[in-house]
Amino acid sequence: MTNIRRIKHEMVANCGSFEVRFRDGRIAKFFYWDDLPSRRLRPEIQTRDEALEQAKAFAPAERDKG
Repeated sequence: MTNIRRIKHEMVANCGSFEVRFRDGRIAKFFYWDDLPSRRLRPEIQTRDEALEQAKAFAPAERDKG
């Protein structure tokens, strides 16, 4: 079974990403979020809660693939 880690990155208040990192060398996937609507410049930027839910759902799905 592959070990998968979820890592929160927040360098600026109310803005950051959740990284889903694989220990088997696969490229990490990032889920970007920003809780201030005026700063969401790209449509894939979500709220913190939405990004966290997607990261939580993505990790087990990838683990089951591998």
